Amino acid sequence: MDELSAVRGTLEHGPALVVVAGEAGIGKTRFLREAVASAAGRGVLVATCPPLPEPFTLGAVVDGIRRLCPTLGPDVELTPLAGALRPLFPEWADRLPTPPEELDDPRETRYRILSALTELLARIGVDVLIVEDAHWADPATLEWLLTLTATGSPGLSIVVSYRPGEVPDGSLLPRLTSRVPPELTLLRLELEPLGLADTGDLVGSMFETSEVSAEFVAFLHRHTDGIPLAVEECVLLLRDREDIVHRDGAWVRRVLTELKVPATLRDSVVERVERLDGTARRVLEAASVLDAPCDETLLTGVAGLAPEAGRTGLAAALRSGLLREWTPGTYAYRHALDCLAVRETIPAPQRRHLHATAAARLRLLRPEPAARLFRHCHEAGDVEGWCRYGEASADIALESGDDRAAVVTLLSLLASEDLATADRSRLVRKMGGAAVFGARGVSDLARAVLEAVREVLSYDDLRRQERGEIKLLLGRLLRDIGQESAAFEEIEDGVGRLPDRPDLAAPAMSVLAMPLVPDWPAARHREWLARATELLPLVESSSDRLRVATNRATALLLLGEETGWQAADEIQRAAHDASTSERRLLARFLFNTGQIAILWGRYGEARSRLDSAAGLVEATGYRRILSTVRVPFAYLDWCTGDWAGLDATVAELAADRDTNTYGARLARQIHGVLALARGDRGAARRALREVVDELAEDGLCEPEAGLSVAALARSYTADGDWESALEVTGRVVELIERKDVWLWATDVLPAHLDALVGAGELVGAARLLRRYADGVDGRDAPAAAAALASGRAIVAEGHGELGRAAETFAAGAAAWAALPRPYDELLALERRGRCLLRLGTADQALAVLGTVQERLWSMGARTDADRVAQVLREHGVDVARAWRRGPRGYGARLSPRERQVVALVAQGMTNRAVAQALFVSPKTVATQLSAAMRKLGVSSRAAVVRAAVETGVLPVESDDSAPRG
Repeated sequence: MDELSAVRGTLEHGPALVVVAGEAGIGKTRFLREAVASAAGRGVLVATCPPLPEPFTLGAVVDGIRRLCPTLGPDVELTPLAGALRPLFPEWADRLPTPPEELDDPRETRYRILSALTELLARIGVDVLIVEDAHWADPATLEWLLTLTATGSPGLSIVVSYRPGEVPDGSLLPRLTSRVPPELTLLRLELEPLGLADTGDLVGSMFETSEVSAEFVAFLHRHTDGIPLAVEECVLLLRDREDIVHRDGAWVRRVLTELKVPATLRDSVVERVERLDGTARRVLEAASVLDAPCDETLLTGVAGLAPEAGRTGLAAALRSGLLREWTPGTYAYRHALDCLAVRETIPAPQRRHLHATAAARLRLLRPEPAARLFRHCHEAGDVEGWCRYGEASADIALESGDDRAAVVTLLSLLASEDLATADRSRLVRKMGGAAVFGARGVSDLARAVLEAVREVLSYDDLRRQERGEIKLLLGRLLRDIGQESAAFEEIEDGVGRLPDRPDLAAPAMSVLAMPLVPDWPAARHREWLARATELLPLVESSSDRLRVATNRATALLLLGEETGWQAADEIQRAAHDASTSERRLLARFLFNTGQIAILWGRYGEARSRLDSAAGLVEATGYRRILSTVRVPFAYLDWCTGDWAGLDATVAELAADRDTNTYGARLARQIHGVLALARGDRGAARRALREVVDELAEDGLCEPEAGLSVAALARSYTADGDWESALEVTGRVVELIERKDVWLWATDVLPAHLDALVGAGELVGAARLLRRYADGVDGRDAPAAAAALASGRAIVAEGHGELGRAAETFAAGAAAWAALPRPYDELLALERRGRCLLRLGTADQALAVLGTVQERLWSMGARTDADRVAQVLREHGVDVARAWRRGPRGYGARLSPRERQVVALVAQGMTNRAVAQALFVSPKTVATQLSAAMRKLGVSSRAAVVRAAVETGVLPVESDDSAPRG
């Protein structure tokens, strides 16, 4: 068949990614077996994912490796990283390296295990990895596949099969083919049901003949819709009934009208089982309860058969075709649906007895298979065993970084009415910690987790200290879902219950010091800041001390205190001997301070801190925050006017599940303001309004909230809708005034002042301007100084002082340009030009406006450029309508980002490698490289580098290649 040839050809010329889709029973497994049958001499690893409600972490992969490599030979050389595999392969303990140091974050533990698995595949000679039924795969397996396709193992081809209709919502599986690197050949196939001819071929192969009656084939096709599995099962049933006979040289159905083929596959399976003798049925029932490959002793022992009778029953079950030998000496159902069909026929009391017997047998194994015992004890009604093995299963999941599996397991345990308060307290703290670490991965379970935590808090016999710990945990969970106000209340209450635990109280106090809730005045945050600082000497753990110190410095900077920068520098200097976990904490801190530096307008410092954060992320393998780290780089690009490809980058970040909620919201803001500037007025307004309303309705308090508010207000004032502009800006200004965090008003101040002046509230505008000036006085905050100059010009214009306003707008434009923040610079220059027009100095005004219009158009701010062009045309200036193909950023000059891209290309890096270095998408890199080629008048990668050197854009030995935002 053509599909088979395509897969074989693709694998022969690997490495490749082959994705095979198809409904249940379509024949994906057989198709793949035939596809790789010709791969003689190549290592083929098959991992089949079982249909478990909560699949075992990496279970299918581990089982596949065990089948391929039962023992780890002395010739397999492994690095120390492979020590992370000991929990998965305890039988290889004498061959695996010593386990590496434990990590604080289970998600990072999972990343290390996935890296170790990748290494293991290469060392045991796996050339083709087949993952069957990936729709049932656990999250860790899917993350591993994504990692393999993104970074890969040299020469490894990956084959994945799945059922499209059974891919759960939120699954990572669709991502597998969304970002395939160029070095992997991608082949996608969807297997279709058999036609009449193919159905005849399948039936003929089962009877080892091509002589099958056309009537019989049509009968089968009509009743099975051409699903290969259904065809197979029906033929086997009919053969068992002796309803198929060889007549006149062909296999035919004896009486086509007398006996109906079962309407469903389940009917056929059940009837086949009922035709077997008692020992075979007992083996099949035991196998359906065990629901995993197992050896003869376990299988026949659960069936309650003596060795001889067990062997007879097993042989009959194998002959029936329902069971097959998976690996030498282990047996399980051929098809999962067969297994389910048989299990559902077992009466409940008998099924419970079989589960109890399975649990008793599995307890004899070393190590005990906790996940399997958890299921069997639960089905057997053994509450004590269910709880014990459930907690052990959750611990294993946490060690492997599978937070979701741990949370689901612990939630099921907490639903039991037989748990003591002390047990509930322990389990809920363990579950809450997993939910915090994997907040986005368990977001759909948030309500259940919160209910479980609150239920434990309602118990009167809960110990005071445990209540305090759980309160802190509840606060962290509420912060993760954006309920900052409720979170801070819970954390504050929890701190009061932990007088003897400075290790818990001090970090919590330092969180309360951050001005991130709308109703708390700055004084309340400063009080908690002082208390955290006072407790700091009592904190013994270096990690906890660093956490308090970093939170303290962040709080100072958010409150607008210059001393925060000194504290930040001291932390960075003292971190050279930090552990891996502490360096990751430092990475988050540098990322936060870099973003705050943007707020202050210290863009050079912001880029330096963000670059340092990115370097630590890479050096420590802290990949879980990679997407989130990219957001402030995009924010800085917005501010500095480096807009080429930025809309694609922020759209990707906003949709990325790995971007935290706060970062995704900021990415949405940037995307909205870009769209508004570029002319997509209707959609942009709706998107920005959605963010503004979300911030207001959820009571969120975010320093960057003014970005979308200001853009939306400017669009309202352009229509003369002062009321709407005041409504959206007023809420943010009121919050800033209430909290006394005036540095947060940089974006919103000019927009709010414009709305006040337009509405005739000049006194209110002057009062606000004074408050802002006092609030930012004495701070080295260039953005605040520029906003203040623009604000003064707006108020002067409102009072009719046009000369003074023109002068002050020019000063504001110069301040914005010094940052640099070209968009705000040009908006200020536009206002200066309009003032000059009203003063009657038309020539000077039109010269200013002409330059502004051209630069706005070059940036891609078409809405603003068109507005200025209209003024110019009204005064007789002929404005060209050139360049409708998109922004040119810096005109004919290369932007800073374009220079960085060219510099990295000069080192021989691919677009994907450049994207990883710069924390942007490959699409953005392609856009920026194309822009550089266009500006330099060349059409190839080699030519753009030569032209950049020849024109002096890059030095001959360029060192402008450090990864930047």
